[in-house]
Amino acid sequence: MLTRCLSLILPLLALPTLLGCSGGPASPPPAPPSRESLDAIAENPGAAREQLARAIDRVFDTERVGETRALIVRRGGRIVAERYAEGFDKDTRFVGWSMSKCVTGIMIGLLVSDGRLRLNESAPVPAWQRSGDPRGEITLKQLLQMRSGLRHAELADPPHTSHTAQMLFLSGRDDMAAHAEAQPLEAEPGSTFKYSSATTIILSDLAGHALTSSTDPERRRKLVSDYLRTRLFEPAGMDSMVPEFDAAGTLIGSGTIHASARDWGKLGEFLRHKGSVRGAQVVPRRWIEFMRTPSPRNPGYGAQLWLNRPQTEGPQVLFPGKAPEDLFACMGFLGQYVIGSPRQKLVVVRVGHTQIEEFPALRDTLGDLIALYPES
Repeated sequence: MLTRCLSLILPLLALPTLLGCSGGPASPPPAPPSRESLDAIAENPGAAREQLARAIDRVFDTERVGETRALIVRRGGRIVAERYAEGFDKDTRFVGWSMSKCVTGIMIGLLVSDGRLRLNESAPVPAWQRSGDPRGEITLKQLLQMRSGLRHAELADPPHTSHTAQMLFLSGRDDMAAHAEAQPLEAEPGSTFKYSSATTIILSDLAGHALTSSTDPERRRKLVSDYLRTRLFEPAGMDSMVPEFDAAGTLIGSGTIHASARDWGKLGEFLRHKGSVRGAQVVPRRWIEFMRTPSPRNPGYGAQLWLNRPQTEGPQVLFPGKAPEDLFACMGFLGQYVIGSPRQKLVVVRVGHTQIEEFPALRDTLGDLIALYPES
């Protein structure tokens, strides 16, 4: 009997060895996470600590994703991870580049709720109101959803020939709105999606006109700054936010609002909570819902806000299929991100300097970090 039992047991004992041999050498265990990333994580981060630390290390991997200067992860309104590169800290103000467009979109919502602008009516650009000018058909809503039909090239080769570069840095820099508003139509208003920083400059100019009839640059700067501060920045606790203006006094709302990484995170929380801060509704809830609703011409874009849906054309910019559909993002040049995921109660901020060829790796890396968090 003993001999028979041994004959059955011995082959089973050998099975793990045989299985190991059949697959070749076993994979080495993953490298331990860095002390910097482990120390960056708070208690109870909502995800496995070592996995999260490794994901943070990958965000700071300069060989793959470029230079990351700050990363913040907020879960349920609380900072659960915060790491900075050398030379940067919680008090550093970072330029948002096109993340600034989200601030402009919220400002327009406040002006609409005040009755100073109307969403579905012709955008009140003085230069378009002449009889027979087809640009007079462009609505405020179409501008917000990047479907104005105006001629625009966001990027070009060589870079200085793009309309964006001409407007921000070259011939249009002293009066950016005049440069943007002088462009002719290249498509029927509302018919096509075209991402355009010039469109957001037009929105910024409309905000200035809504607050004052004065053309004095200093007065325009002061009134728009005070409006943003009292109606948005202070109520949302974003005390470090600093907007820039051009020489004509127009807010450069397409790209040069500066803030700490923590305050960019508060912007994400503001959008995640649909304009509510500690129970107080700062901007109407339906306006944030509008910003987070797919544009008729691109389901991957809302109103001055990117959405986690497939793009109508070009590469994917977020994580459709990998993260919840209601995820959204404010995104800026060189890899700036404020990502909000309501179902995960999550906000992720990444600021840094990433070249275009590194974008796919950065996007995938951020997507992997977000995937560590379950939907609530």
